[in-house]
Amino acid sequence: MSVLPKEVSKAWDERKGPVIFTTVDENGVPNAIYATCVSRFDEETIVIADNFFDKTRNNILAGSTGSILFITNEGKSFQVKGTIEYHKEGDVFKDMKKWNPKQHPGNAATALKVEKIYSGSEKLS
Repeated sequence: MSVLPKEVSKAWDERKGPVIFTTVDENGVPNAIYATCVSRFDEETIVIADNFFDKTRNNILAGSTGSILFITNEGKSFQVKGTIEYHKEGDVFKDMKKWNPKQHPGNAATALKVEKIYSGSEKLS
C-alpha cells in the first residue's frame, strides 16, 4: 500500500468537478462512473459513497480493483489505482455518513486503498 504524496494530496484538495471511478467485472469489462460524493479518509484511502451503485457494487463485491481519475482547477490530471474495500459498518462507514449528503442513502463506503499513483503518464508512486 502507498500513501498520497504531498503534491497529490494538495491536488485532491483542489480538484475540479466529479471524479471518475472505474471498476471491472469478472470478465475484465470496465465500468466507469462519475462520482461526486467522495472524500479522503486518510493518506492511504479515498472513499466513494455508494449511493446508487449497481454494476459498480457488483464489480466490487466480485473482487474488482479500481481507479479514480480527477483533474485540478489548473487542468492537471491524476489517477489513483488500488484495491477496494466495501464497508457497511465501522470507522470508514461512519466517516462517510458524516459528509455524504443527507438526501442520499449512503448504502456503504467504498474505500480505494492507494497502491499506484499517476499524473498523466508519469508514475508518481
